Amino acid sequence: MANPNLSINKTSKLLFTVYALIVLMSIFSALLLDELLLVGLPAFVLLIFQTLANYKNVYFFLFACVPISTEFYFSSSLATDLPTEPLIVGLTLVYLLQVLLNPQRINGLFWKHPIAVILLLHFIWIAYASVVSYDIGVSIKYSLAKFWYIITFFFLSGHVLKEDKDIKKIFWLIAIPLALATAKVIAHHYTLNFGFKEINNATFPFFRNHVNYAAILALFVPIVWFMRHWYPVFSKAWLLVIGILGILLMGVAFAYTRAAYVALIMAMGAYWVVRFRLVRWALLGASVLLVGVFIYMVSNNKFIDYAPSERTIAHEEFGDIVSATSKLEDVSTMERYYRWIAGVRMSSKEVLTGYGPGNFHNFYKGYTLNKFETYVSDNPERSGIHNYYLMTLVEQGIIGLLIFVGLSFFVLLKGEQIYHECKTQVRKNIVMSMLLSLIIIDAFLLINDMIETDKVGSFFFFYMAVLVVIDLWNKREAQAKSVSSNTTRDVVE
Repeated sequence: MANPNLSINKTSKLLFTVYALIVLMSIFSALLLDELLLVGLPAFVLLIFQTLANYKNVYFFLFACVPISTEFYFSSSLATDLPTEPLIVGLTLVYLLQVLLNPQRINGLFWKHPIAVILLLHFIWIAYASVVSYDIGVSIKYSLAKFWYIITFFFLSGHVLKEDKDIKKIFWLIAIPLALATAKVIAHHYTLNFGFKEINNATFPFFRNHVNYAAILALFVPIVWFMRHWYPVFSKAWLLVIGILGILLMGVAFAYTRAAYVALIMAMGAYWVVRFRLVRWALLGASVLLVGVFIYMVSNNKFIDYAPSERTIAHEEFGDIVSATSKLEDVSTMERYYRWIAGVRMSSKEVLTGYGPGNFHNFYKGYTLNKFETYVSDNPERSGIHNYYLMTLVEQGIIGLLIFVGLSFFVLLKGEQIYHECKTQVRKNIVMSMLLSLIIIDAFLLINDMIETDKVGSFFFFYMAVLVVIDLWNKREAQAKSVSSNTTRDVVE
């Protein structure tokens, strides 16, 4: 009889030989072409093999990579996040293949959930705005990036997450690399005497700048805060969680980012808002406040009174920045006004569909007011408007803004309902941490536009997926309990 192990050994030997050749070819190619990236080809091949063998391991690996990913520029206009973006694209293809080849394995209830429906509507409008864009090429690239973020972090998450321990596993996979990356930044920053001007140097290579760094730390603090409830006090796991929490809070403290401080304070208040079912009133109050500020600023051109003066400068100490911000004399605040005014003027021209996703930078200079221009207004880094809601209005029109705001509001309202429907404290803690983190992201979006970055956008969609999954778990368990109760009643009768 033929030995079945012989065939396996031959296959293993062949695979090893092929892989060894790939390793050698990649090294020689990298030396000949002077291209370091080619050295990573063997790892890429292994990743493809692992994806084909068990894509769920690659999905979990992706979350471990998010905190330590780095931006790589192919040219001045083309960049990617490594290794996360190739992983996201690959997992998107895997999920689409799952939908095409095994549609019966896809949870239809997840797709029909109101949050999923509104999110799909959000993307459909982005795609439409891209078709009628002022620059279709830029908008299509934006839409593709949005597409694979939504597919991977929202829909694939809904497919992979099966029980509470899957969510816990992902939290640990994020927390440990994030704590190590933060420790690296703190140690580097220490050698620079924790200087305010030096913080951006310390964040390299894992974070673009101190704002990007502070954002991921702030939005993950609520997660780690509630992780400590999973373990007995003073157990090894509990002590590790406390250590990670301390590192993250220290990182936030020395990130010198005003938005992070304000967002964390808001999250502390939001905890009680959710506990006492006050989300709708909080959202109403915040909306009235923002609309009131806008009306006040545009009435009789009141905003002109806040134009920069000779005292508007870039400060070198964080304390000076805080003081200057309160007096509206900080150059970064004035530059935001400069772009916000341009954005409002742009939106009045293209009300319905906007200029197309990703196109603010390409057209805003013609709508600025010279009175608000500062010495940093050249914008060589091609950064955006620094307000995601206003950017959505400019690039996707009023309909796009209403859909996105509707999505954000509905997620918080539905999340509050899900929290109070949870029957276990562990699940309640997970939902609460999701809501607080989403509120932190929403707060950051008022003065930044970071949804398109892997450090923030990935969590924005993933947290929504977790809320949907837990909502479906709760309903399934409630239904099972109801059926069981009815069966017991019938037997008794």
